Amino acid sequence: MTDSIRIPEVLSTKDAAALLNRRPQTLHAWSCLENGPIRPIKVNGRLAWRVSDIAALLAGGAQ
Repeated sequence: MTDSIRIPEVLSTKDAAALLNRRPQTLHAWSCLENGPIRPIKVNGRLAWRVSDIAALLAGGAQ
């Protein structure tokens, strides 16, 4: 029997900030000022951060 692991496509601001070792307020500022290395999308009116963008940033690049 094989269990598949589901990796989310987006993360909440709190979870994304923890992965990036930043405060959630920093990610909110990136969103509001549009000056951060990654940009969020809106899901149900809330900010969501793409896991692929976070992975690319952690790998040393930004989009």
